[in-house]
Amino acid sequence: MNKVMSNKWIIALYVLPALLLIGILIFIPLILTGYYGLMDWDGVGAMEFIGLDNYIAALQDLKFWDSAWHSFLLAIFSTLSLGIYLAISLILASKIKGADLLRKIYLIPMLLSSVAIAQLWIKVYNPSNGMLNYLLMAIGVENPPAWLADTSIVLYAIFIPILWQYAGFYILIYYAALKNIPESIIEAARIDGASPFQIAYRIKLPLIMSVVKVTIVLAVVGSLKYFDLIYVMTGGGPNGASEVMASYMYKLAFTSKDFGYGSAIGFLLLIITLIVTVIVRKATATKEEIQY
Repeated sequence: MNKVMSNKWIIALYVLPALLLIGILIFIPLILTGYYGLMDWDGVGAMEFIGLDNYIAALQDLKFWDSAWHSFLLAIFSTLSLGIYLAISLILASKIKGADLLRKIYLIPMLLSSVAIAQLWIKVYNPSNGMLNYLLMAIGVENPPAWLADTSIVLYAIFIPILWQYAGFYILIYYAALKNIPESIIEAARIDGASPFQIAYRIKLPLIMSVVKVTIVLAVVGSLKYFDLIYVMTGGGPNGASEVMASYMYKLAFTSKDFGYGSAIGFLLLIITLIVTVIVRKATATKEEIQY
C-alpha cells in the first residue's frame, strides 16, 4: 500500500477527477465571467469586444460603490455578531440546565431556506399588522417605522434576520471547539481559583482562537457575496438603500439584460473579496504564521 501511495502518477490519477470537477465548476466560470466583462452583450445576441470599458464604467459607478459600502457594512456587522455567538456558545458549553434544548432551538434557522426566512421576517416587519410594530405600539410607541420602506433603517433591519439565520451555524462551530478543550485544563484552573470569566477569557478563548479566525474569514467572505435574503425582502430597495454588490450584479445582468456590465461587476466582486480575505488573514495572523 505504501509503495502504491508513494507513486506520484497514482496519486495524480486519484486527484485528477476532483481537479477536473473544480476546474469545470469553479475556475472556468470565473475566467468566463472576466471574459464576458470585456464584451457588450445582452446575453442572447452577438458579443462585441469593448475592452476594459465595462470595468472602467463600474469603477466610476456611484451605485456600485454604494452597494459595495452596504456589503462592507454587512461584513462588519457579521464580524461583530460573532462575539454574540461566541458568548452564547460559552454559556451552552458551561453545562447549564437546558443546554441541549437551547442548542436545538438555535439550529432551527439552519433548517429553513433563505426565501422562507425572508418571508417570515417580511411578516414580522409589516408596518400595519407585523408582530414587531404590534409590540412597539403595545408598549406606547406611536407611529412605529415602516422598517423595510425607510431608507435610513432598512439596511439595519435586514441585518437582524441575517444574524438570526446564521446563529446556529456559528454557535455549533464554537460549541464543538469548546467541547474539544480537555476538561483537565479547566479543572486545574478552577482549583487555582480562576473565576468563570477568567477561564473563558484566559483559557478557553486562546485555545479556540484558530477556530475564531476561520469564522471571521467565513463571515466576511459570506457577507461580501450575500444575495438571496436581501433580494427577497427588499430587492435592494427602497431607492437602492439595501443594495449589495451581488444584488446589483444580478439586476444588471438579468433585469437590465446587460450581461457584459453585470459580468464586470461580478468579476470586481471576486477581486474585492479576494483582497479583503487576504487582508483579514494577515490581520488575524500571529507572528509565527506571518513568518511561516
